[in-house]
Amino acid sequence: MSEAKNTTTGADAIDVAIAQGIDFDGSAIPEPKLALYNRVMGLESGRQRSGVSNTMRSRIVRIGAKHIAQEELNKSLVEAGFAPLKEKEIAFYYG
Repeated sequence: MSEAKNTTTGADAIDVAIAQGIDFDGSAIPEPKLALYNRVMGLESGRQRSGVSNTMRSRIVRIGAKHIAQEELNKSLVEAGFAPLKEKEIAFYYG
């Protein structure tokens, strides 16, 4: 069995599986999917970043919205010194 199949949790689990070309169920990820993913990630790697705090906030909102209620996430963002949720984020993630 592949190591990726046994490691399906944590922030790096997806990256490890993609690098191995093996899905969590042990099946091979089709080459067209890998090629498109790698193409898009290659484009992204060349994009100028706006700052670490902006990226941190973006990741917190994108991932936090899956796990944390809107009011709690908004409060936590503000308490940590980030900007509160924007209307478009609320509509997209909680709408």
